[in-house]
Amino acid sequence: MFQVSRIPAARLLGAAALSFASLASLSAAHPAAAVGADAGAGARAGVPHGDHLTVTVRNAGPTADGTFELYCHPAGGSHPDPAGACAVAERDTRWGQDAFAPVPESSICTMQYGGPATAHVTGIWAGRPVDVTYDRRDGCEISRWNRMVPLLPEVGAPGRS
Repeated sequence: MFQVSRIPAARLLGAAALSFASLASLSAAHPAAAVGADAGAGARAGVPHGDHLTVTVRNAGPTADGTFELYCHPAGGSHPDPAGACAVAERDTRWGQDAFAPVPESSICTMQYGGPATAHVTGIWAGRPVDVTYDRRDGCEISRWNRMVPLLPEVGAPGRS
């Protein structure tokens, strides 16, 4: 007669639970992280990269204005701070939310002017297209801009150095 021991069955059940937990943690990662490991080498070979943004800044000052390419997973490109820029975009990336969302229309914003700086960000982030504009026309837009520093350049109040 065949006898089943409880110890091997418990080990098998524990191994199955551990495998399931490992798979669950992998599926919770940033969607582009899975692409990013292979995409870094591919981008250098001319194959499109997983997370790629083009940031065009105007009227923020002579050292901040320009068009910069940003690649993430791994960080690179012509952006002045690729690691910091990737980290700030990654920080606000959540399932079902837009990391680059505009200020909600129902927001009450302070009437202050943060200067003439504008930025246009286009590309692909977390597998979704990005085409967003930033400015500093009121308190809400200034806060929205500041949350994206260093993806966007740090801009002081007008008249201050």
